[in-house]
Amino acid sequence: MTGRGKGGKASGKKAVSRSTKAGLQFPVGRIARYLKKGKYASRIGAGAPVYLAAVLEYLAAEVLELAGNAARDNKKSRIVPRHIQLAVRNDEELSKLLGGVTIAAGGVLPNIHSVLLPKTKGKKAAEEV
Repeated sequence: MTGRGKGGKASGKKAVSRSTKAGLQFPVGRIARYLKKGKYASRIGAGAPVYLAAVLEYLAAEVLELAGNAARDNKKSRIVPRHIQLAVRNDEELSKLLGGVTIAAGGVLPNIHSVLLPKTKGKKAAEEV
């Protein structure tokens, strides 16, 4: 074979994944397969799975960075669901994106309503004493 067309691998070149070509860690080929299998559209363009993989990778990296910071703040070396919950709920944009999402074993943000806090002496009471 001459190495043209859809024939086998006639040339000695090694296969390079679409993820590697795009410089991504997320699997472009797998996402393309899911898009086709999901019947979201009758046809899927070549750039769509690359773009979607890049967006998903960015979101994952963002959440993991913030969760890693939360774990470090709690003097832990391992990220657990609680750290992800703290990271997401303390970030305004991620909190809005994942507003309707429940993170299992995430708990809630530490928050005491101001009405429930004990009353402190005001300025006038402090001046009289």
